Amino acid sequence: MMPTNAPRPAIRRLLVLATAAACIAAVAAVPAQAGGDPTYTNPNAPVDVRVNDLLHRMTLDEKIGQMDQISVVNMQGDCQWSGGAFTESCMNDVLVKNAAGSVLSGGGAGPSVNTPENWATMVNTVQQYAVTHSRLHIPILYGVDAVHGHNNVLGATIFPQEIGMGSTWDPDLVKAEGASAARSVAATGIDWNFAPVTDIARDQRWGRYYETYGEDPLLSGTLAAAAVKGIQNAGGAKDVAATVKHFAGYGEPGNGHDRVPGDVSLRYLQDTLLPSYKQAIDAGARTVMVNSGAINGIPATASHYLLTDVLRKKWGFDGVVVSDWQDVRALQTSYHVAADYPEAIAKAVNAGLDMAMEPYDAQGWSDGLRTAVQRGLVSTRRIDQSVRRILTLKFELGLFEHPYVDASKADSRVLGADTGVARQAADESQVLLRNDGGVLPIAPSTKKIVVAGSYADDINDQAGGWTVGWQGVPDGVTLPGTTILQGIKKAAPSGTQVVRPSSDADAVAQARDADLTVVVVGEKAAAEGAADSPRPELSADQQQLVASLKATGKPVVTVVVAGRPLVLGDADGTQGLLMSWLPGSEGGNAVADVLFGKVNPSGRLSASWPKDIGNEPLYYQQLPGTNSGPESSYDAAYPFGAGLSYTTYGIDSIKAAATARTRDTLHLTVGVTNSGDRAGDLVLPVYVSQPSSDVLAPARKLVAFTRVHLGAGQSRSVTLSVPPSELAVTPGDIDGAGPQQVAPGSYVFTAGTRTATVTLR
Repeated sequence: MMPTNAPRPAIRRLLVLATAAACIAAVAAVPAQAGGDPTYTNPNAPVDVRVNDLLHRMTLDEKIGQMDQISVVNMQGDCQWSGGAFTESCMNDVLVKNAAGSVLSGGGAGPSVNTPENWATMVNTVQQYAVTHSRLHIPILYGVDAVHGHNNVLGATIFPQEIGMGSTWDPDLVKAEGASAARSVAATGIDWNFAPVTDIARDQRWGRYYETYGEDPLLSGTLAAAAVKGIQNAGGAKDVAATVKHFAGYGEPGNGHDRVPGDVSLRYLQDTLLPSYKQAIDAGARTVMVNSGAINGIPATASHYLLTDVLRKKWGFDGVVVSDWQDVRALQTSYHVAADYPEAIAKAVNAGLDMAMEPYDAQGWSDGLRTAVQRGLVSTRRIDQSVRRILTLKFELGLFEHPYVDASKADSRVLGADTGVARQAADESQVLLRNDGGVLPIAPSTKKIVVAGSYADDINDQAGGWTVGWQGVPDGVTLPGTTILQGIKKAAPSGTQVVRPSSDADAVAQARDADLTVVVVGEKAAAEGAADSPRPELSADQQQLVASLKATGKPVVTVVVAGRPLVLGDADGTQGLLMSWLPGSEGGNAVADVLFGKVNPSGRLSASWPKDIGNEPLYYQQLPGTNSGPESSYDAAYPFGAGLSYTTYGIDSIKAAATARTRDTLHLTVGVTNSGDRAGDLVLPVYVSQPSSDVLAPARKLVAFTRVHLGAGQSRSVTLSVPPSELAVTPGDIDGAGPQQVAPGSYVFTAGTRTATVTLR
């Protein structure tokens, strides 16, 4: 969302907020129609009637302004990213002269004193200026990236990043996280959340890997849909719109770097990349953000196929489509598919874009779109179509009646909110991948635990990018929360010594007489291109530390804090391996919960873990080939769905009707048992395979999943449904671009080692 050259604003003293009564009076001052208040100010009138009334009162310039989203820092200081106090002339230029319809705080651009109350005051101030000073008193939409809690606000509860939430396989928990974020966002006056990220991640080199729910379309789409429902039904101080991003195919960069073109077949686009977005849109998402990259030689921002043919006509989406950061201008300056800015604007708007995130230059947007109209490149009818969608969103969110929040209540609503939900999320996201000799959970008789590694006591990198700042917590700021070292110290039994070594050499020396060493390794927080990793592996110094600890002959448990699976190299092979992802402010407690057995681990990998560098992209749905070597087939160190428990689960059976029609929803009944001595949550995936198919099919594909709680010794039967859409593929030859179909034939459904074959006719 933020460019790599964007300065961090040193932000601001705020204008005093006008009273709500003054603003209501300002709205009432709009010239009356037929002796009464304008229809659009009547809260009891239907939304479409209000929109039509307001639209007909607007000038072309006012409509053009509604289609622009500008950064808040362009209204402060010298209006050129200097930060500081709001400047009245800058606010007038953006909100009145250019009538900008939306403002964002990109990359955490917040108040100089980062508190919820100051955030609310800042947003109220912008909103008040727009409502009071614009001719028709139209409120703005205020957007922010709250992708793992209200992560912009210091003191807000920071949830695990989406890749960790993906490993919970828990839609209800993801919905609760979305609702929590929305309530916090709303308390600070914000009504537009640029979440969830709905892309699927298939290349560990990509810097935004951790922002996704994982590599599988069904898992990602189901969780994104849950997030949308949570965000948009949170019941906070304001209604909040969710955003499905980045439509479409953003997770397929051609060389693994962020924001680079990708080339994919139409079959792969339709069968693999689009389904997750469709699930989230079908959940009711009000807005969509466009992929910054290009697909098959066409920038997504200028793709009529994506933004109109698929999104509008095929899927029926009627909400607002917004670009990502400065992507309309990039059609001219980076992609060179437009000769000048007006032509770039025309390409994007005619493709189906409603709003441009043009953070730097409100005047440039206004001049550019006006010029495009004058040249005959964009019709006023097309502009009316987009403005109608934007105004509809504003009315539906209740902004004309309730544009402000009570800033004095923001701190109590945000600080420390929902820490219990965040801890549950961090607990469920932990994935136990190795437990040789039952080294975990840590025995109560353990007398000495060494906690080594530079990430053991690093709360900022534990949270990852998009935390307070764009690239992570800024220098000099410490995030509130519990580090892994602190969590272990709190959870250790009385009489257990927890030692924090002073250096790597001291760690090895201390480990020689320890009962257990927990070594915490990982990667530095970063975002977007700065987080790209051409070699996604554990650094050499960390590999050496773990190798030296292993050489002591004492048990070692490795905890990985990272936004992607990392090739471990010499650090592989310790007795225990726990993937903690980027678990947020409750992460230290969650790691300790699993290590000491307070929580029976239930997390399962939402992404495949490669054995070696060079195995990217790696994902479990790779298609078969004729080379039988392990490097040419799916050969992961830890496969998609991997994860251990402290109990023993069994899949006893899977049953389905022997035959069905291709248009039928299939119902599978799976028998499961917990044969161990403690309760736990079983993640139950069901995969499908085809003995033969006209189009290449992966060895297995996830078609249904659920979580099942089982007490010790308990057995249950669980029913899962598989709609036809999960079995549909694009038929035909290499040029396959037609509609998806469910092919007749045999389908083998697998749960654990149990199978059931269904013949579709």
